[in-house]
Amino acid sequence: MAGSLFRKAVIEETGKSWEEWIHTLDQTVDRLWPHEQIAGILADEYGLSPKWSEIIATMYGQKMGRKPVGQTADAGVQIGVRRTLPVSKEQAWAFLLSPEGLRLWIGELSSLPLQAGERFMSADSTSGQIKSVVPMQKIRMSWQPKEWDNPSTLQLYVLSSGSNKTTISFHQEKLDDIYMREAMKSHWEQVLDKIREHFQE
Repeated sequence: MAGSLFRKAVIEETGKSWEEWIHTLDQTVDRLWPHEQIAGILADEYGLSPKWSEIIATMYGQKMGRKPVGQTADAGVQIGVRRTLPVSKEQAWAFLLSPEGLRLWIGELSSLPLQAGERFMSADSTSGQIKSVVPMQKIRMSWQPKEWDNPSTLQLYVLSSGSNKTTISFHQEKLDDIYMREAMKSHWEQVLDKIREHFQE
């Protein structure tokens, strides 16, 4: 449930390990308390920032058996981010698969093999395997930066949404935990902002 990136970050940001937070909350929290009350205790009594109060309260709720937003039985913890840009579908697809575009969402890579079963690895060791491709529309793959414990499933969608308007969407499944979900939400938002900037130049 708690991946190594979260375990490292929680110590750096709060000064306590995840196990220490579990012990602290086990002594403090009533299992019937709502999420907001747990987050409030973390902020008011332990001085955590709003961001970390939310993350730890959510992770602790998950440990108690609560199902957090963004988690499903089949896909695990997941996130989806999209932007609609004033470009054609063909322009968007071509850019995303160009070395400049690939650098934004995979890493330094001269090209991406678009056949199921093909593997790839960027210069910074983000690796994966192509699962399926619908040309000009969708790529499904495994996607794993070198510091991750486990691979995720990443789907890139390029969908026409009107004359010279295209929606680019990143949907990621099988993330380690809720902390990773928030981190990847921010990551894909930044990627899409950079893609939008490219087309505004």
